[in-house]
Amino acid sequence: MLTTLCGVFFAVQAAAFETKAKAAFVMDQTTGTVLMAKNADDALPPASMSKLMTLYMAFEAVRDGRLSMSETLPVSQHAMNYGGSTMFLDTTDRVKVEDLLRGVIVLSGNDACAVLAETLSPDGTEAGFARQMTRRARQMGMTNSTFVNSNGWPAAGHRMSMRDLVLLANRLITDFPEFYPMFSETEFPFDGRAPQNTQNRNPLLRLDIGADGLKTGHTQEAGYGLVGSAKQGPRRVIFAFSGLDSAKDRAEVSEQIVNWAFRQFSETTLVREGERVAQADVWMGKTPKVGLVPAQDLEILLPVLSRSAVKGEVIFNGPIQAPITKGMPLAELVLSPDDLPEMRIPLVAETDVPEGGFMVRLRTATSLLISQFGPQAEGAS
Repeated sequence: MLTTLCGVFFAVQAAAFETKAKAAFVMDQTTGTVLMAKNADDALPPASMSKLMTLYMAFEAVRDGRLSMSETLPVSQHAMNYGGSTMFLDTTDRVKVEDLLRGVIVLSGNDACAVLAETLSPDGTEAGFARQMTRRARQMGMTNSTFVNSNGWPAAGHRMSMRDLVLLANRLITDFPEFYPMFSETEFPFDGRAPQNTQNRNPLLRLDIGADGLKTGHTQEAGYGLVGSAKQGPRRVIFAFSGLDSAKDRAEVSEQIVNWAFRQFSETTLVREGERVAQADVWMGKTPKVGLVPAQDLEILLPVLSRSAVKGEVIFNGPIQAPITKGMPLAELVLSPDDLPEMRIPLVAETDVPEGGFMVRLRTATSLLISQFGPQAEGAS
């Protein structure tokens, strides 16, 4: 039987953020709270933002020892032929892996991406690496991402969602803290051959608002987009958006998202670790009920402007069969704050509940008979 217990917590409400981006996703990394989702699961052309997947796989290769930061890689004719944002590499070059990584991060080099892709590809081709990118993305939970190349060059079927881009950005930040500082570098002159392409295009990096990554993107089909992250105090916000009309719009929307996310929400401890949220009935237990508690402090972000009620439900399948062990997952606390997506938090058993003895089983059987057959069942016993 599915049992639902309803309760109310006091929280606060903020106005929803409106954006002219075609699609957007904003997450508070510290608490895992989704602050905004607009067409977040639509598979869209990601432009250069998809270079983040190539970088992730290159970082994995360095960590695994398949690449060295100091080794040099050859440049193929295929890589050299790329236009758009490039490092202006040619087939006479051998380029250090570290320079190629910075060339992708800071300069958005399509050619640098292709060099890394061909090196790591199982068949030596960029297309082979793109297939590998798609498989790895699925393993990481990116269900709306399909790659045709390594750099986001316009191609039929090359798609990512904004939610997937934020998931990927979060993994880059948490999995590779040794490499992540490269995303905050504002300039990379390489060897001086391309003075017109030395600056990081991320408009947030020079604004002193805690921004430290990640990647811009632009093609005619995709419009202007950005995957960004900013850290202020203990909080970090990660976001992605796409479909704007100009670099100016991209800069404005980026700053608006960061300001809104940090100023309109504050972190709140809603329930402490071990604090009882509800009780569940126990079947054949030494005690008839068990407390349901969070396994750790429940830290969530809530809007800061005005107080309102947050709806909460505790959902579990009950009654719960004894024996029960303290800490056993038993239920979910489902919160529905205004203007924020639903949140689900696991609840665990507050205490051990051993199986009851003979008298408990007898009382339970008698109660069951009464509930099924009425008071006459007592006389029949």
